[in-house]
Amino acid sequence: MKRPKWGFWVFITPALIAFILVQLIPAFTGIYYSFTDWNGIGNEVSLVGIRNYADIFEDSGFWRSFLFTAVFAACAVVSLNVVGFFLALLVTQAVPLRSLMRSVFFLPNLIGGILLGFTWQFIFTQAFDSVGKALGIPWLQGWLSTPATAALGLLILVTWQLSGYMMIIYIAQIQNIPDSVMEAAQIDGANGWHRLTKIILPLVAPAFTIGLFLSLTNSFKMYDQNLSLTGGGPYHSTEMLAMNIYNSAFKFNQLGIAQAKAVLFLIVVAAISLTQLYLSKKREVEM
Repeated sequence: MKRPKWGFWVFITPALIAFILVQLIPAFTGIYYSFTDWNGIGNEVSLVGIRNYADIFEDSGFWRSFLFTAVFAACAVVSLNVVGFFLALLVTQAVPLRSLMRSVFFLPNLIGGILLGFTWQFIFTQAFDSVGKALGIPWLQGWLSTPATAALGLLILVTWQLSGYMMIIYIAQIQNIPDSVMEAAQIDGANGWHRLTKIILPLVAPAFTIGLFLSLTNSFKMYDQNLSLTGGGPYHSTEMLAMNIYNSAFKFNQLGIAQAKAVLFLIVVAAISLTQLYLSKKREVEM
């Protein structure tokens, strides 16, 4: 029996209205403001054409933030998925307290980024510094005072927070592997490494597609952890794109330029994410 179409629209209309109000209208409004000189305070708005976009290409601070964000995102994608995958392997084995370990590993994901940032800031600046002084280890002292260690601290924070979320995705896919396949491999004499590389990794490929996409997009648009841990310092060396755009809009009252940066940011992230999805899906078919 054919179902009535009104039932479909009854269920989809609230979500569709919310999507239009929260996503589409602000997006198109932002694109419009990217061609203006709006300062976010007055009502006077003048069209300036592509001047804001031209100014972006002369903004060294924007491109410094863009480069740092790209490098950080690449490192975070690797660390999040590698750690998340091996945590999933651990808690899907017959080990004691594996249910408790799943909860413990996932727990940091439930804590807000601002709170985590201040917590890890205390760890890096107080705990690391005290241990470094007590043991005479110079590189543990002043952890957030140099660009390299500040960036590493940000990567540690994000990996600690989000790897448990990636773990849940990989657990779901690993548990879908038929037990008969693993048992047959063991009977045929396949060791742990062969089972991992020849069976588990190919069958978990769809989860890698999702994990790479989520970790990539989350790393690019990260703001709260960046704000609370390093504040973009030292000397703007860890200022990510989201913070650069926020500062342009609300610190310097350059809403038009900030919107142009946001539009460019959206295009870049969308292009990278869609390319990653295409390559990952193609890899799934080959495997």
